[in-house]
Amino acid sequence: MKKFFCAFVLLAFSFSTLAQDQKRISVIQDSLKLTLADTIDIRLLTELSTLHTFSNGKLSARYSEEAIKLAEKVDDPKFKVLAYQTAAHNFTSSGNYSSALRYDNLALENDIALRDSSSIAMDYNNIGDDYYDLGEYDDAFFYFTQSLRVAKEADDTLRTLVAMHNVGRVFKELGQYDQALSHLKKSMKMSEQFNDKEGIPYSLNEIADVLFRRQKYDSALMMFMDALTLSRKEKIFLLESVILTKIAGVHVVKNDFSKAKAYYDSAYAIHQKSENKLGMAEIELGRGDALMREKNFDDALQKVEASLALAKSLNARVLEIKCYNQLSALWELKGDHSRALSYYKQFKLLEDTLFSQDMQGKLLRDQVRFETEARDTQSAREQARLVDALKKQQFVRNILVVVMALSGILLITVYRSGQRRRKINMLLLQHQDEMEKRSEELERLNQVKDKFFSIISHDLRSPINALAGLLDLLDKGAVKPEEMHLHTQELKVRFNHTRTLLNNLLDWTLLQMDKLNLQAAKINIHRIVEENIQLLIAVQAKNIKVLNNVPANAIGFADSNTINLVIRNLMTNAIKFTNDGGVVKIDAEERGHEWLISVKDNGVGIKPEVLNILFDKTAPYTTRGTANEKGTGLGLILCKEFVEKNGGKIWAESAEGTGSTFWFTLPKAN
Repeated sequence: MKKFFCAFVLLAFSFSTLAQDQKRISVIQDSLKLTLADTIDIRLLTELSTLHTFSNGKLSARYSEEAIKLAEKVDDPKFKVLAYQTAAHNFTSSGNYSSALRYDNLALENDIALRDSSSIAMDYNNIGDDYYDLGEYDDAFFYFTQSLRVAKEADDTLRTLVAMHNVGRVFKELGQYDQALSHLKKSMKMSEQFNDKEGIPYSLNEIADVLFRRQKYDSALMMFMDALTLSRKEKIFLLESVILTKIAGVHVVKNDFSKAKAYYDSAYAIHQKSENKLGMAEIELGRGDALMREKNFDDALQKVEASLALAKSLNARVLEIKCYNQLSALWELKGDHSRALSYYKQFKLLEDTLFSQDMQGKLLRDQVRFETEARDTQSAREQARLVDALKKQQFVRNILVVVMALSGILLITVYRSGQRRRKINMLLLQHQDEMEKRSEELERLNQVKDKFFSIISHDLRSPINALAGLLDLLDKGAVKPEEMHLHTQELKVRFNHTRTLLNNLLDWTLLQMDKLNLQAAKINIHRIVEENIQLLIAVQAKNIKVLNNVPANAIGFADSNTINLVIRNLMTNAIKFTNDGGVVKIDAEERGHEWLISVKDNGVGIKPEVLNILFDKTAPYTTRGTANEKGTGLGLILCKEFVEKNGGKIWAESAEGTGSTFWFTLPKAN
């Protein structure tokens, strides 16, 4: 008992009275030598991990791992949250955002079990931060807005201002600078009112970054310096290194390379202490940019290639995109146009993947959801005020009843007035219902338009950019005659993808607007399959055998155009996810009054969790094929709707690594 009491005294002393970190570390380490409860050890280990975060990354990670083992042994959600959040913070400080994401998700699961709204809001924010640093801005926006919603419901001002700040950061990365500044300034004002001293330098840093991106370099530099002063005062080392890196970037564009190098060196030293590989990689890229502007191309190339290697090892796709773009510019300046084009293609491919139409569509949906929730909240408040007003009116009406009992004339007058008011209210309600119906119809049509143009704006760029690059090389004489066939073949594949995309988009749009008319008739399924085999074999670049095993007497009763599109999309998908040398088989067999048709491949297969959402039209799923083929996710949604409109059903079966089979039924012809 005495040892136990002494441990509590030491713990309280280390947390509240010791000013120097080294003394705190010493006291906590002495406490750990005592025989204590596991829950106390968990708190001590997480505190030690935090104290070593920016001075000894390996030691910090070791203490964090020990805390997790103890927390999982105790199996108390509260202590699991503490250990997981500490581990996530440790990985964030070292630039390992994928590992941080895993532990932040574990913390969220346990906080949901505890029903701790404030901590749940913090977990949502941390997960959003991880996705933000990984370049997954659509997921980041979703979790930041979830954090904002939960924080507002819990009336947690600190979590609300943090979430507001982070939503502004996402708008900044998307180039919506006015929206970004609106959120960031609101967040900073709340920090000032709430006396959140750490929040102010974070807001100044992000606002300065917006100014920098708008090329207002002098204003940005002044604000960065203010943010740096405050971050050093509050000892926010992670933010300090970020600001130093951005200040260096400002000096680079102002061609003040000596100052830029000095700031990069200061930031690099902080990242080395915390072993933040991503931070060091970003600085290497910045140094490469400075060297390139000084026309020291060889040293610049070495720096950028080192940054690219680190970015790939950390799965830091945003940094990887920047490296490819920088390498393309470097080789262009060195006169090697072929390499420049190669890196430019990699830059565009990764950029199109990261900022795909799916991400833009999801961001649009989340933004609409976020704005709708805000309007709903405002509407609920207005309704509450209206209810209060109605209650007051009821009180007044009750008083009037007493008065009306004394005066028959007044009673008749008030009664008639009430009748007129009810008629007016009925008319207003009818008008409101009519307006809501019109608004819903306009919203649906607007969503169709937005989705249509979002996909076109992204997927049409790829073949056009490739053609522009090839024409530029031809103009410079950098393409040899024997290389023309390869470039032409690549353009052919890209334009065939674009043609398929446009066909799917037009059909999908007609479906959404109920403008597609189906005309059922007798169709020869064998002939449709054969025609599509000849078409796809001519345009696909892989060596894949496609077999038509459909009986010649397979005659269905359906709309020819839509069933032709279903078969072509399913065959295209099978070829897309089958490796060179693979086989795709199309079969059909009679089942009562239906034909059961299957498209089977021996490709890579589909994960179970993906199989469940293949035909979900609310969130089209897509991934790249075995030869890096792109898709939009609309093909399978069209297949489902067309098959069902023709009176059939569609489903899929698959196992990872062994291939997939897509089945659908069609009515037989009489």
